[in-house]
Amino acid sequence: MSRNDEIADRLEEFADRLEADGVEYKPRAYRRAAENVRDSPADVAGLAADDGEAAIGEIEGVGDAISAKIVEYVETGEIEELEALRAEMPVDIGALTRVEGVGPKTVGSLYEALGVETLDDLEAAAEAEEIRDVSGFGAKTEGNILENIEFAREATERELLGEARPRGEGVVSYLDGQSGVERIDLAGSLRRWKETIGDVDVLVGSDDAEAVVAAFVDWPEADAVIEAGDQKASVRSGEVRVDLRVVDPAEFGSALQYFTGSKDHNVKLRNVAIEADLKMNEYGVFDVSDVDDPDADQRAGERVAGETEAGMYEALDLPWMPPEIRENWGEIEAAQAGELPDLVEPSAIRGDLHTHTGWSDGDHTVAEMVEGAAAFGHDYVAITDHATGPGMVGGVGVPDEELREQLEEVRAVADEADIEVFSGVEANVGTDGSVSVADDLLAELDVVVASPHAGLDGDGTDRLVAAAEHPEVDIIGHPTGRYINQRSGLDVDVERLASAAAESDTALEVNSNPARLDLGGGAVKAAVDSGATIAVDTDAHRPESYELVRYGVHTARRGWAQQTDVLNTRGVEGLREFLE
Repeated sequence: MSRNDEIADRLEEFADRLEADGVEYKPRAYRRAAENVRDSPADVAGLAADDGEAAIGEIEGVGDAISAKIVEYVETGEIEELEALRAEMPVDIGALTRVEGVGPKTVGSLYEALGVETLDDLEAAAEAEEIRDVSGFGAKTEGNILENIEFAREATERELLGEARPRGEGVVSYLDGQSGVERIDLAGSLRRWKETIGDVDVLVGSDDAEAVVAAFVDWPEADAVIEAGDQKASVRSGEVRVDLRVVDPAEFGSALQYFTGSKDHNVKLRNVAIEADLKMNEYGVFDVSDVDDPDADQRAGERVAGETEAGMYEALDLPWMPPEIRENWGEIEAAQAGELPDLVEPSAIRGDLHTHTGWSDGDHTVAEMVEGAAAFGHDYVAITDHATGPGMVGGVGVPDEELREQLEEVRAVADEADIEVFSGVEANVGTDGSVSVADDLLAELDVVVASPHAGLDGDGTDRLVAAAEHPEVDIIGHPTGRYINQRSGLDVDVERLASAAAESDTALEVNSNPARLDLGGGAVKAAVDSGATIAVDTDAHRPESYELVRYGVHTARRGWAQQTDVLNTRGVEGLREFLE
């Protein structure tokens, strides 16, 4: 975990505890400061240590009081006022607020009324039907809480891809320059770009495992050494476990294939190998046609592959398969038939069709978001601030009359911009499928994203189909409304939605925010198979967030999306043709 993330986590906890204590206004200020600290390109701890509060105060949204607390944390390792809040209300606020429907205020109410401090306490109170008797609650709320506790427990065990991937890339970058490291790569679910990660797996090919293990346990980002052996080691970095495995360089390819997984993919491959009188494992592919007992020795038989990962597949007369699709979703059968998809690449994305500015809940002006898109390398960008409607965070939706004013600003910026700028809106999809912006205004805008923001439980298929069929809607944004590890979102019949979207020339979004990745990989595959067009957007609220697009692209790849499936791989004219 970077120091910026560490500091931001403390500020976010401060906000939650203030809100749980009934404090108004301040929590939003702390959350905004946390967001900007997390996204700051500068080392905030270094600024605090070198130049103190004055330097920290230069970060947008960080005032004097918060600057002082950051400096205090950097210098002492704690914030006295936060420690006081923890002592006053000794609750596991992070775990409790992962339960869908339980926010900081709910935590405060249940602590005061029932002494709930942990998930176990919450479960016991719900099972004893005590929550329903607390003012402001009821039997339905109690039932919902009880239903979602297990989801919250599982969430505490897995980290978001967007948090784990940079950590994994950091340790690979660190080790790649160390003595003895001949080959190195990430493995496991992180290499497959799964949306949540249990731990970070790092594989090294080396003839000097001792030196590699020694370098690994000295990694500056390692907070604690869990274990260190001759060829394996594990450390804890922040809240995540990082596992190192060192193998013979000649067996690096087979180990990489094996430890990348998934388990179901590997089992299927082993069965293919068996049918060809071959044995496939982490040490290679072996010809066992003349071996009486192939299982007596892992390396029994004549080794025919193992140095490279591609060679492992070639030994089975198969092409190499991108890690993202190794889930036993039909990729092996497709490979055997010569029908593997040519997956979309991050470099193919030409623009972003879902962004926000200070008109709603973003942090920057229209001009700044456009400049950021140009600097990132995009050919075009759409400004799609939130319209009014239920579920808008902090009530920051822009009324229709103000959207008309913004339209003029967007057009003025477009006239001066180096890239194409599209006017737009993120309208709210009501529970009845209605779209929260007047039709005549929607018709004036270039890009209309329609997204669900409230009523995010139960089946949402009908409402999303209705929105997709609206003649002015171009994209269904984050269709399920999920927040990974926080809420599961709507149940959606993706095939039905995708068919309606394809018929209506409406794209379905893969929201690249690592907290969303919505649609997820499996849903993308169902959508693509049903003929729908995908839009990979970042939902950026600041220019730095354009970089998140890689998470959306790899999620689309997990769903077998090809470049032709993705709307914003098209050039400006191709995009205009779709929108019109």
